[in-house]
Amino acid sequence: MTAYDDLMAFTRETTALGEIAGRLGWDQETMMPKGAAPQRGEEMAAIEGVLHGRRTDPRVGDWLAAIDTSTIGDVGKAQVRHIQRSFDRASKVPADLAATIARVTSTAQGTWAAAREDDDVAAFAPTFEEVINLKRQEGEALAAGGDVYDAMLADYEPGTTAADLEAMFGALRPELTALRAAIRDADAPAPLEGTFDTGKQMKLTRHLAKTFGYDMSHGRVDKAVHPFSSGSGLDVRITTRTNEADPFNCFYSTIHEVGHACYEQGIDRDYLLTPLGNGVSMGVHESQSRIYENQMGRSRAFTSWLYAEMRETFGDFGIPDAEAFYGAVNRVNDGYIRTEADEVQYNLHVLLRFDLERALMAGDLQVGDLEAAWNDRFEADFGYKVDKASNGVLQDVHWPVGLFGYFPTYSLGNVYAGCLNEAMREAIPELDEQLAQGDTARATGWLQNNVQKHGGLYEPREVIEKASGRTPDPQPLIKYLKAKFSDIYKL
Repeated sequence: MTAYDDLMAFTRETTALGEIAGRLGWDQETMMPKGAAPQRGEEMAAIEGVLHGRRTDPRVGDWLAAIDTSTIGDVGKAQVRHIQRSFDRASKVPADLAATIARVTSTAQGTWAAAREDDDVAAFAPTFEEVINLKRQEGEALAAGGDVYDAMLADYEPGTTAADLEAMFGALRPELTALRAAIRDADAPAPLEGTFDTGKQMKLTRHLAKTFGYDMSHGRVDKAVHPFSSGSGLDVRITTRTNEADPFNCFYSTIHEVGHACYEQGIDRDYLLTPLGNGVSMGVHESQSRIYENQMGRSRAFTSWLYAEMRETFGDFGIPDAEAFYGAVNRVNDGYIRTEADEVQYNLHVLLRFDLERALMAGDLQVGDLEAAWNDRFEADFGYKVDKASNGVLQDVHWPVGLFGYFPTYSLGNVYAGCLNEAMREAIPELDEQLAQGDTARATGWLQNNVQKHGGLYEPREVIEKASGRTPDPQPLIKYLKAKFSDIYKL
């Protein structure tokens, strides 16, 4: 056994334990009894302690130092790169701090959910202050004198800095606000109205998951308050949610999460339970969910197929034809909820969170002032006031569970998706004809071959550059949005 072999055997065991921790998280969101939250917090803290101990095990450093990278090939070098990055990161964070963060954020999730249900920011504030304090400590340890927010961002999008994102978002934001303003002055397509049985929604949503290539023999679809995808390799699970008055919420949440899940299912199986066996970054991950949901799922071609499927499932539901249905699917609506936002306004939700969380981490914004800051920024960006906390500062689970640096990857993923969509349509000129038949195989196959199968083999931006043939920038996304919504709204 070489040092590399020993390192990889040890890493596979650590990765497997991490998957178990992920399954505990999935259970907490879907099936765990509410009263089990305190015990689950202890369980999560215990397993996080074991994981932290393995990630900082001195043998990992010894193995890394003993490996001659000239003998292990490109895949081996990529494995070592990821393991070295993880080891360096874990070694900077004290074990007791890592365990405390796991315990507190697990408990905070339940506290947040109760506060959200009651629209009571004050009830969550003390817990949130504790989360902020712990995450600042972690960020300071990781930054080692550098920028705390950049250190946090590196957990989700290695190689990207807040300055990079500011430049990208600075180009995106004025284009979005101008397009939104033009749309508000135009005649809107008729909305979907009526009541849609939730059991039928779940039946159709599972059909949609399969239509986009989700392998149900290695996955499942459940319901949760906040839809998410969990797992990797041979066990990749998704959740969705239902609303009798809004089946699109269910269907497009599902397609979105299927994009994430197909990425994980599409990674080369040789990388199973290794650092290369997961999506390389949250930005690249989000590019898959967004291109599945939007550029494919909300296209005129695919919605014509979905319209027929909905009529078969629900009967006549008041939309006269496929073109009107396309307009209803893509209608730009005032609303508060990021996950329900249309393509034009979605990124404005993300940019709001990006700026606020940077201010929180820098200490420029205090928890007690967060709700007012959120509400002021929302009114300035969207033109109307937040009506209640569950539609405002309490709507997302990310901050309660300590995921700072995560939000900007949503918009970064949209930018990546714009680049990929441009390249994919050039490679598959007959794509719309296929989507109109409910056939996504060529498109999902192109994405699997050009993005998904590589897992963590390349760095995030390198993945997008190889697949799209260009350095990532927001122009393809802007061009796509302008063309699509100018057509729908006759601008």
